Amino acid sequence: MKKVSGPLVRVGLISACLIAAVVAGCNRPRPQATTTAPPPPPPARPTVTLQANPTSLDKGGSSTLSWSSTNATQLTISPEVGAVAPEGSTKVTPSDSTTYTITASGPGGSADASVRVTVAAPPPPPPSTPTPTWQELFDKEVRDAYFDLDKADLRSDAREALTKTAEFLRNYPQAKVTVEGHCDERGSTEYNITLGDRRASAVKQFLVSQGIAADRINTVSYGKEKPFCTESNESCWQQNRRGHFIPAR
Repeated sequence: MKKVSGPLVRVGLISACLIAAVVAGCNRPRPQATTTAPPPPPPARPTVTLQANPTSLDKGGSSTLSWSSTNATQLTISPEVGAVAPEGSTKVTPSDSTTYTITASGPGGSADASVRVTVAAPPPPPPSTPTPTWQELFDKEVRDAYFDLDKADLRSDAREALTKTAEFLRNYPQAKVTVEGHCDERGSTEYNITLGDRRASAVKQFLVSQGIAADRINTVSYGKEKPFCTESNESCWQQNRRGHFIPAR
């Protein structure tokens, strides 16, 4: 047998060691790859709707607000209503036109919706009619009596006018009157004073016959001294031949 030299033995040993190391490395278990799970989806954004029925109403009327939402955990309606359920309805009675807004909040954010309820302004009040004064009523309702030339008896139109006057005096029992007797410019002053007195007395007697107390009626004659019209014609003279009323003081 041949004897192997030392250097060859060493080379053989080193080679054997290297081969053993490679074989050992190949037989080691390989580390497994790490798998990362995908992130969860973000929370859904809330949605909300708001409606009103009716959207127009008269002052003092009511409207119903209705709403629905998704993905919301908190809902509020302003003004005045406050926190509400995710879905529902409520009545409101706004005093003026109002815009209602609902805000829905949740993990995914917030959303809002609005609706306007219009309140019609009330119609303006009718223009006030001023209450007439007693003097205005007197001037409107009390009718004078007119006479023919040189006459003191009552014509039919004078009786009709005095009937209206008596009605006014019955409606105002506290009223007292003075009847002025007037004449036109023809004739003497003395004659017309007497004629005016007869005319005033005829008016008073008729009113008394209509139920007006005599102590509520005074008489005075001015004859032709206080004419209502100063033209010298029949139209003007007729205006001056009258029993004229004034409120008694």
